[in-house]
Amino acid sequence: MIQISLVDYRNPVHAQALVELLDAYARDPAGGGTPLTERVKAELPAALAARPQAFSVLAFDGEQAVGLINCVEGFSTFACQPLVNVHDVVVAASHRGQRVAQRMLEAVEAEARRRGACKLTLEVLAGNAPALRAYEREGFAGYQLDPAFGQALFLQKKL
Repeated sequence: MIQISLVDYRNPVHAQALVELLDAYARDPAGGGTPLTERVKAELPAALAARPQAFSVLAFDGEQAVGLINCVEGFSTFACQPLVNVHDVVVAASHRGQRVAQRMLEAVEAEARRRGACKLTLEVLAGNAPALRAYEREGFAGYQLDPAFGQALFLQKKL
């Protein structure tokens, strides 16, 4: 039976599960194919705990952590309300196709509503068709403000 819970970053079991799942995702080609550094592994739970705008959700199958979503609260100036960016979505290969992401996203949405958020945002690689289908099933869609300007794109500039 899959259990979903908000992460307590100071709980050693949660912290270890978070780091292990995120490292597995980082090592996967969909996550970039590069493991987390030892510094990131050591510091991430405390760094997230220090940020009240961050929250995470874990999925456990018994004692085994099988899913993780990391979220960061932002702010919509157009709505003058918080928004929640779904930053990382990880489901262990052994549990893919079992709607673990769906259950975790339900918990994310509940927490976002509790925080008064107006929307959830996320980015997904165009070639990750299974993830895209899962997000669309949960109501995520591309957006545009005016059709003449096309759909929004997610860009980055590393510092």
